Amino acid sequence: MSPELGSVVVALVAAVATYGLTFLVRKVAVGKGLVVMPDAERVHTRPTPTAGGTAIAVGFAIALLIAGQLPVFRAQFAFSSGVAGLGRLGAPAGVLLAVAAMGLLGLVDDVRSVSPPAKVAGQVLAAMVLYFFGVTMTHFKVPFLPGYIVLSSSILPLVTALWVIGIANAVNLIDGLDGLAAGVIAIASGALCIYGLRLIDLGVLSSNNIGPLLAAACCGACIGFLPHNFHKAKIFMGDTGAMVLGVVMAAATMEIGGQVAEVVSGTTYYFFAPLVVPLVILGVPILDTLLAIIRRTIHRASVTQRDLGHLHYRLMRLGHGHRRAVLLLWSWTFVISGLVLYPTFDPKWNGAVPIAVAILVVALFTVFRPGARRPVPGAAYAHRGEGATAGSEAERLRGLRDEQVAAYRRVHRRRFARHHPPMRG
Repeated sequence: MSPELGSVVVALVAAVATYGLTFLVRKVAVGKGLVVMPDAERVHTRPTPTAGGTAIAVGFAIALLIAGQLPVFRAQFAFSSGVAGLGRLGAPAGVLLAVAAMGLLGLVDDVRSVSPPAKVAGQVLAAMVLYFFGVTMTHFKVPFLPGYIVLSSSILPLVTALWVIGIANAVNLIDGLDGLAAGVIAIASGALCIYGLRLIDLGVLSSNNIGPLLAAACCGACIGFLPHNFHKAKIFMGDTGAMVLGVVMAAATMEIGGQVAEVVSGTTYYFFAPLVVPLVILGVPILDTLLAIIRRTIHRASVTQRDLGHLHYRLMRLGHGHRRAVLLLWSWTFVISGLVLYPTFDPKWNGAVPIAVAILVVALFTVFRPGARRPVPGAAYAHRGEGATAGSEAERLRGLRDEQVAAYRRVHRRRFARHHPPMRG
């Protein structure tokens, strides 16, 4: 069995396991009252169970455990000296422990809200688990400069923690519409798996690198969850799913992009280093995160404060419905992934990549530019300070409802979703 076929098998196992487990998780969530009710801060219009990410985590774990029994992945589970702690022998176990830690963190947040500092602390804990089990990056290349920077062992814990926090929160922020996060990560992880396998074929990446295997299992888990999560969603992945997918993608990108110390296909395409390719593949959630940070900094708002500026909400304000907005962002992820993967198979196309990426950036900025915004139900309420509201709770809710109805009537002819648009990001 080839590594490519083995990756497909692992993805299928993850998909089937996640799909079946989601039925059970949904039943348990409803029985335990883990249901998200419609309100002014959410898009959905009917009570929906959450914590579906539990099925993603377990499905991913099952796929990884079965992969350990396949001869083709024997090298990934074999011993070799690592950069930290328990070495490469523990890499699969380290990933599973990090997934368990992040899944538990997300589940607690779904059941009862976790403060941002506590959430970051949990993410750092998961990152340290990865580091001590040898799942981290060892090389880094500054774009346009020759040579690679070999990261010292003293800075690896910080780099690993920052990477996990960044990727996990990027996935969490993009999880705003039914099926959006699961679809984007399915496409991104699938592209990442192909990229990692290609680097192994070229002899640039070690054959025992676990990154492509992680990406394959992640892709399958997302595909298995999508039938339950696409609009109208029967269950949400919640922070449980977002945190799990975030730590898996962080581990896979570090393994694939941070373990390469060689230029692959000429001097043009890989001038920005293999580590940046996974970042480009994850361009949609990362771009959304950067824009959110900039936007909230300009408005002097807390970085953790929700708003209406996310890419998916901007698409809805342009007149796209719920499903179309999701499909558009899936398409952008697919196109970006294709653009950065193509030159690994045809080096002659290298020179066009920087231009193509620049065109995509300009196109994304144009499509999602802040323009004359149509009224959004609840927008005025969302911009008020929480302490500035006056009157009783009943009066406030009654005023919000009137505001919603009036605004919705003004925009429904523009097909601004066939359901209630988001009140706050």
